[in-house]
Amino acid sequence: MQITSSSPNSRGLNRVFIVDGGRIPFQRSGTTYRHRNPYQLSKKAISSLLHRQPELKDRIEFITLGTVIQDVNSSNLAREAALGAGLSPSIPAITETMACISSNAAINRIADAIALGRIDVGLAAGAESMSDIPIRLSKRLRQALLNSRSAKSFPQLLGHFSSIRPRDLKPDIPSISEFSTGETMGKSCDRMVMRYGVNRQEQDQFALRSHDLAFQAHQNGRYTDELLDASDEPDFQSITDENGIRGNSTLEKLSKLKPAFESSYGTVTAGNASFLTDGASAMILASEKGLTNAGISPLAEIVGSLFTAKDPETDLLIGPALAIPRLLRSLGLTLQNIDVIEIHEAFAGQVLSLLNALNSQVFFRNHLPDHSPIGELDMTKLNLWGGSLAIGHPFGATGIRLVSTAARRLHHENGELALIASCAAGGQAHAMVIRRVDKVSELSRKRGGVS
Repeated sequence: MQITSSSPNSRGLNRVFIVDGGRIPFQRSGTTYRHRNPYQLSKKAISSLLHRQPELKDRIEFITLGTVIQDVNSSNLAREAALGAGLSPSIPAITETMACISSNAAINRIADAIALGRIDVGLAAGAESMSDIPIRLSKRLRQALLNSRSAKSFPQLLGHFSSIRPRDLKPDIPSISEFSTGETMGKSCDRMVMRYGVNRQEQDQFALRSHDLAFQAHQNGRYTDELLDASDEPDFQSITDENGIRGNSTLEKLSKLKPAFESSYGTVTAGNASFLTDGASAMILASEKGLTNAGISPLAEIVGSLFTAKDPETDLLIGPALAIPRLLRSLGLTLQNIDVIEIHEAFAGQVLSLLNALNSQVFFRNHLPDHSPIGELDMTKLNLWGGSLAIGHPFGATGIRLVSTAARRLHHENGELALIASCAAGGQAHAMVIRRVDKVSELSRKRGGVS
């Protein structure tokens, strides 16, 4: 097959290679990492990845890190984590935030810099801690505290707080609802599954599949190379398991759970939705020159990437159904050309709705009138090592997890091309295609695409 004009090399840009990537084991929030903040988690992921790629540590030229809920004390988390991980202070670093596709954006910023010839080696990372979210005081109390700085006497100080009422003492906890609509993602998914014809049993079956596959993948050592060391001196215990995976779950247990968002008609439950998760991930990318100078082989090559956005009020989670067809067409590919598929599982119903949309004449007529349905997705290619429903979803770290897993699955399954796709808050989405690379000798081929 020949990948067409959207691949970087065919447009006169440098090719972009994934050297290595992984994650510290994801953990349910409030458990193993409950005393760790995003800085500590991301620092550990970066340092552990560099520990097994020491020849690249001094070659990194730019750093990005994706995160969603930021602490004002480490607002440029990328910079702080890089310094904490021992990287040179001369390396610029930037923090990306794009909801659930924040580390996807981090990967793309590094990839763009490599493609344009600005750098040869870069590091992307992602992190999130739902155990340590920044909680503010109420706005009225914050304002009173700020105004009190001008007080010249104790009576003046008290005067600034004279209008404060007991209700103003209630903390301002970050909301999980959409800022623009006020609606939670779970409620949006409840409406989505009705629109795309997905029932409760299908959602529970898909969730069970995710947990079963993730459990088997861990038991069979599939994640051995992907899980980064999560021990630290002196008190960061060694962690090898991901504690959100339920290897003993059953359809009967899932079916007994009550709707989590819409009590009257909802079908989204705690069992078929991803759970709050703490974790971090990291990935090194390089140009052909960067690989040659370091004398190392890559896992895969990025051949195409695309972001999309839709109205979050009506189409919050359907974005991948727009991104996937557009990206495949731009690369001259079809679903039949894809060997490995990794799709982010925010909710079981979201993934199943996406699969129905990709094969729907009505959806394409309404949303992509210049495209035709791309057909039914082959489930034997989808998330075969489990997905976010089981492994977890630390918002800023999931994108790198998906790409890292896809690259390793290509090698394990002897595939050539992998498709990765994710939805995100705000009605945004991302899709990417990567190609397996086996040997450094492959990099010397002077072709415009993939044959």
